[in-house]
Amino acid sequence: MAKRHPVVSGKEWLAARRKLLAKEKAFTRSGDKLAAARRALPWQAVEKPYQFEGRDGRQTLAELFDGRSQLIVYHFMFGPGWDAGCPSCSRWADSFDGAIVHLNHRDVTMVAVSRAPYAELAAYHKRMGWRFKWLSSSGSDFNFDFNVSFTPAEVKRKKALYNFVEQDPFVEEREGVSVFFKNAKGKLFRTYSTYARGIDAFCVDDQYLDVVPKGRDEPKGNPQAWVRRHDEYDK
Repeated sequence: MAKRHPVVSGKEWLAARRKLLAKEKAFTRSGDKLAAARRALPWQAVEKPYQFEGRDGRQTLAELFDGRSQLIVYHFMFGPGWDAGCPSCSRWADSFDGAIVHLNHRDVTMVAVSRAPYAELAAYHKRMGWRFKWLSSSGSDFNFDFNVSFTPAEVKRKKALYNFVEQDPFVEEREGVSVFFKNAKGKLFRTYSTYARGIDAFCVDDQYLDVVPKGRDEPKGNPQAWVRRHDEYDK
């Protein structure tokens, strides 16, 4: 049964709403600080020559950047032999499928990676009508190294490294997001990873931009830039 709410006058409602607004603004500012802290993390060099298979054939991790300096990988739960992808990951894919073109204009490439063979991914990709680039890491250590795939023994033992702690992974494939940077010399670095409920924040392109090294990187003269600086106008 729905909770009964008090019914008040317009003046009282406005006062209550302004009180909540103060909390909302504090939450937004706290989120800005958290985003800055994410981008300030130290980087991990990526030296293993990972290989992937996708619609463009075999590609290395470096090639997935597609001429840009920042790469977001969505770790999509789809294991070998599955006839469909994880329903929750599929919902996330619906949300980022159309956002990727906007990320591309901010020096960001975004792809999905799963451990199932590419033929299985391609069939589901077509069935769902998606446009994003989806690659198979089958035959490489990528999913295991980034702690989103687990051996049958780890699942049986209910102990594996997931979300940065030893815990029960429950299944052999889990969800996550990892961010990479490629410098002018072509060297690769992992700058960020998040898992489980850590991916909840990513539902629009700006929130993906908050985790890449360059951030939102608003161009000078952008007519919409004032929206990002709303605190300047609501003191």
